[in-house]
Amino acid sequence: MDQKILETRVNIFRFTELEPEIQVLINKAKEQVDNAYAPYSNFRVGAAVLLQNGALFVGNNQENAAYPSGLCAERVALFYANAQFPQVPVRAIAIAAHTGDNYLAYPVTPCGSCRQVMLETETRFEKPIDIYLYGTECIYHIENAAQLLPLRFEKKSLEQNH
Repeated sequence: MDQKILETRVNIFRFTELEPEIQVLINKAKEQVDNAYAPYSNFRVGAAVLLQNGALFVGNNQENAAYPSGLCAERVALFYANAQFPQVPVRAIAIAAHTGDNYLAYPVTPCGSCRQVMLETETRFEKPIDIYLYGTECIYHIENAAQLLPLRFEKKSLEQNH
């Protein structure tokens, strides 16, 4: 038997320890929480995407009674950014969430579908995406989407002899 050990590195920060550009990104994600359409779960998520050219795009979760026809905040923001600037890599994404009127104390992590889209975006541009997950007690920083999907499905997975 062989064994493979997979690790994910998460850097933990306080908001004030982050560079100003990332603080702005997180605040934009937090602002989007209030715009989320979440009448079924009351779990509101906001995301903000920073491109390499400095452009900033936001998104929020959009639920639908015909589940799973809704869309997560991360994918809304990423697809919006890629639609506007299809040739510009994503530098960073920030994600914030709350239930009721309170932000979560500890960061929420992206769902599997959002992780896969982040990974595809990294692959597309051959650039890692810095991921910032907001919580009132701390902020998680993950250096790339590959860290979120150690056993990932990617382009080479489609090849016959990978």
